Amino acid sequence: MRVTVLGAGAVGGWLAAGLARAGMPVAVLARGATLAALREHGLTLLQGESREAFPVTASDDPDALPPADILLLGLKSHDLPAALPLVRRLMGPDTLVATAQNGLPWWFLQGFGGPAEGLVLESVDPGGALARAIPVEHVLGGVAHVGSRVEAPGVVRLMKQDRMLYGDPSGRHDQVLAALVAALEQGGIPARAVPDIRMEVWLKLWGNPNMNPLSALSRADMLAMLDDPGVAGLVEGMMREMAAIGDRIGLPIEQGIPERLETTRRLGAFRTSMLQDLEAGRPMELGPVLGCLVELAPRLGVPAPLLTGIHGLVRLLDRNRGG
Repeated sequence: MRVTVLGAGAVGGWLAAGLARAGMPVAVLARGATLAALREHGLTLLQGESREAFPVTASDDPDALPPADILLLGLKSHDLPAALPLVRRLMGPDTLVATAQNGLPWWFLQGFGGPAEGLVLESVDPGGALARAIPVEHVLGGVAHVGSRVEAPGVVRLMKQDRMLYGDPSGRHDQVLAALVAALEQGGIPARAVPDIRMEVWLKLWGNPNMNPLSALSRADMLAMLDDPGVAGLVEGMMREMAAIGDRIGLPIEQGIPERLETTRRLGAFRTSMLQDLEAGRPMELGPVLGCLVELAPRLGVPAPLLTGIHGLVRLLDRNRGG
């Protein structure tokens, strides 16, 4: 099984290193300093005092890479629409696309059934271009529970790996799914196949549309926000609104809000990805994490005033930062 990685960053690089450790041929589309580092030193994974380097095939030309059985997308969700031309060039007629993004993915509502079946969300997939190019039948959905960061070009530091979940939303690729999970496990990544990947995506998302944007607005870490009664109450209200959307589309959340927030609290003074992006001057992953819910709620007749208001504030913050 041949794998090509587009976006060998914090998560994509972690997965690529695991697959390479398992002996799978891994190719990476990269450019600039990252391409030079991959060619000279390979893909480097740091964990504690350990340093491992894995040889990979790297190029900035999609046509120079070998055909892929699996195209692993490590890009952030809001970067995918602009990268679609590259994705098309990397895909063959039988290539499956394995995702690992935060937020609601473009394929989520394809073949879903119920009142949200087939809806195209502009905040996730402008014009439905991703859904047309990569239909759900070509997708292996992933949810990454990992703490990692890019320390230098071609170098990923792994702080904590919890689990990597993959599922087959169309139910057509059991054998490939099993082979991918087995290879990741062989490479030291705690991976497993799950029967309902949409629910896993939804459960991870439940903690993101509140903590992420509120941290950007307050410049505070998660523990500081939960220690403030006003902010904690706002977080709970936003979680209730998302849970109501889940009830409407057939994804009821059985976990209680206090239980989920206690899990979040155990992460300590963690700075969210949206706050890190804001401080670094990078685009924030607002559409797939929060905008999707704000867009989905009125189409389902579900009130979401808190989600909508916070979304508006962060959009204004993004528009006016630096000005």
